[in-house]
Amino acid sequence: MRSRLPSLLTVISALAAGLVAGPLATPVRAQAPGGPPPKVTVAKPVVRQIVEQDQYTGRFDAIEYVEVRARVTGYLEKINFTDGQTVKKGDLLFVIDRRPYKAALEQAQAALASAKARQSFSQTDLERAQTLSRSGNISEQVTDQRRQASQTAQADVDSAQAALNNAQLNYDFSEVKAPINGRISRRLVTEGNIVSADQTMLTTIVSLDPIYFSFTVDEKSFLKYQNSLGIGMGQTQQGKGVPILIALSGEAKPTRKGSLDFVDNRVDTATGTILLRATVPNGDLFIKPGLFGIVSMPATKPYQGVLIPDEAVAANQDKRIVYLLGPDNVIQQKDVTLGPKVDGYRVIQSGLKGDETLVVNGISRIRPGAKVTPETVELPPSKT
Repeated sequence: MRSRLPSLLTVISALAAGLVAGPLATPVRAQAPGGPPPKVTVAKPVVRQIVEQDQYTGRFDAIEYVEVRARVTGYLEKINFTDGQTVKKGDLLFVIDRRPYKAALEQAQAALASAKARQSFSQTDLERAQTLSRSGNISEQVTDQRRQASQTAQADVDSAQAALNNAQLNYDFSEVKAPINGRISRRLVTEGNIVSADQTMLTTIVSLDPIYFSFTVDEKSFLKYQNSLGIGMGQTQQGKGVPILIALSGEAKPTRKGSLDFVDNRVDTATGTILLRATVPNGDLFIKPGLFGIVSMPATKPYQGVLIPDEAVAANQDKRIVYLLGPDNVIQQKDVTLGPKVDGYRVIQSGLKGDETLVVNGISRIRPGAKVTPETVELPPSKT
């Protein structure tokens, strides 16, 4: 038994040496120094004139909105529109029973005719008295009485004329017409119901083209816009303000153009925001009041910006860095300050001049001071 022990130990040692030389040897050779420098893609930043954009969420509002109400009381006799149709100013919408107002109008016309007849007689009587007074055949008192009667008759004519005008108004108001151009809502009262003057709402009308888009900005941003763009500093005509772009819900890119032409006169102390409003053309009537949208508005004046892809930016704790290609293809690290995105690129606010060559692909394989094998490409003016 003792003679076999050394041979068994020899076999175990040989097996252990084979295991080490087999599976564990391959990784060691892969990590051996002296391999070729890693390949990276390098390019110069895009340098061109840009305008930074800020985005806010807002809502569309109708420029004109009317609650159509009856101006006289009566039974609704006829509805002269289809729910949801487009109407023009002056179109006939509702007819209230006109017969009582027709009768009142005719009565007022008769009263006016009677008052005019009395006034004509009193005027003739006054002229006759004035003629007799000059010859001494009638007293001054009688002349004064007839002058007073003539003046009273004239006042009665004026009163009858006012009553006739009022009766004519009521008769005209028995036909309810569209006060604005726009799209009408559904009918809120059906034929046969009684409607009350200035109380019963019959329907609503909203204008659609153009349409307002309202949103709020914080006071810090507003002061920036006021300093750089002059927003809120003067009177702006509708449709003649700062141009903006709007994307509707579900749209990846803005599809609507408008102009910022109103800034509220005070900052809301409860929220620290101020209301801004743009006017947006809506010729196809696609946009409806109440819809949400995302507005992109200029935050700066045009300037020469340095743009790089987001893939070229790395993080070093709380700093943002890029890797530059130095002499002899050696990597150098550079701290940068990032700005907003413009046309798919990231704006570099500080740290780059624009003439550097930076790594845009493969930054995970490099480190400062390492040598690389660069492949140069040219970035397109816009990434979107």
